[in-house]
Amino acid sequence: MIASNTSWIRRNAPSREPFGMLALLSVLIAVPAFLMIGMLEPGLVLPAFSMLLFAEAAIAAIVARSIHVHRNSENVTLWDIAGAFTMMGCAAAIFSEPDQAAQFFEQPIEQHPDKPL
Repeated sequence: MIASNTSWIRRNAPSREPFGMLALLSVLIAVPAFLMIGMLEPGLVLPAFSMLLFAEAAIAAIVARSIHVHRNSENVTLWDIAGAFTMMGCAAAIFSEPDQAAQFFEQPIEQHPDKPL
């Protein structure tokens, strides 16, 4: 009786694969985030962090698409993780100022004096 109950639990246990992928993507976010905090000006951190989160969401979605993860599942899937990263990226973009994002993409003209405007 106990053996059949144990096999039932193993068959119906949630998969650990999405949580492993979440841990991997979290590490891949944490390392560049700490580098951004240390190297960028404080005003540029949120726009850079939002772009990092959007890139991680795209990577999670590409991986989910390539390994054919079902979108409608009771368990957490890579699609859910990609959606969470997208929502966090949107929040970081909303909290940043438009001027901060413009500064992030702006290149001083003094660096390219030979190029005409």
